[in-house]
Amino acid sequence: MGQPEQRVEGAGPFTTRLTWQRPQGETVVWDSRLARRRGTLSVRGPGDTADRPSPAGPQALHRLRRLNAIASSAFVIGGALFAIGAALAQFGAGDPFQSACVYFAGGLFFNTGGYASLLQVLNAPRHAPDGRFLGTADWRWWGYEPMRLDWLSTFVLFVGTLVFGINLFDSFLQGLTVQQVNRLIWTPDVIGCVLFLISGHLAFVEICHRSRICFRSRSLGWWIVAVNQIGSLLFMVSAVAAFTRPGTGDLVNVGIANWGTLTGAISFSIGGVLQFFERPYAAPGPEAVPSPALRGRCPGP
Repeated sequence: MGQPEQRVEGAGPFTTRLTWQRPQGETVVWDSRLARRRGTLSVRGPGDTADRPSPAGPQALHRLRRLNAIASSAFVIGGALFAIGAALAQFGAGDPFQSACVYFAGGLFFNTGGYASLLQVLNAPRHAPDGRFLGTADWRWWGYEPMRLDWLSTFVLFVGTLVFGINLFDSFLQGLTVQQVNRLIWTPDVIGCVLFLISGHLAFVEICHRSRICFRSRSLGWWIVAVNQIGSLLFMVSAVAAFTRPGTGDLVNVGIANWGTLTGAISFSIGGVLQFFERPYAAPGPEAVPSPALRGRCPGP
């Protein structure tokens, strides 16, 4: 059965990192983000001074690389289109309809990136029937796993992109009153920003293994989460500034609304570029580490 895990880390009911010892004396670490993004465990032998990756099989790694490429590319393109739309609005290079079209196209890419991120969680390496800890499960297009922090974070992100889609679609409507503009366009915008911020905080919890935000300058995953969270904050600033005053029919601050969107969008594009490099290692290394003692109780992939 192997020896019980030495340490369980996470926040609340969520487990984000497990450390245990194999009978041979090796120390094995399962990290939620490392497993679902790179498809590996970390293993250190009795006399080793550094960890070595123990990846899943080639099929699982290929799957993760493909989904990562789709998600990262979608966020890069979506962020770039949002930045272009904000620039058109700020500098008057096009009419509102053109900006709305560019925003809507960017929103479709954000939808794609959000869904691809959810698929990364659903199809990450998991327990295999033979007892291997990181094995390739059947492909899934959907799943409901609210007790997994990574699923919850990416699900909230995906829902946020869909709510943004409502905002972007409603922006094509003509002849709206101020109250209708705030209800149909501004409100979904704010809700989407709130969902993005919640998703980002959950991602911090996953990577920090605690409810408080940490600083890990050597972690690529941490920088991806941080840059995206900055983008979410800038989107929220933009949304607040885009509220239409009932008395005058003017926005609170047009410049802040446009610049907040532009800089926030650039942040998401940068995050997408960084995410492209957070992919499985090029070549599969040692076999995945079997851990029968953990089978069926770990909430991660």
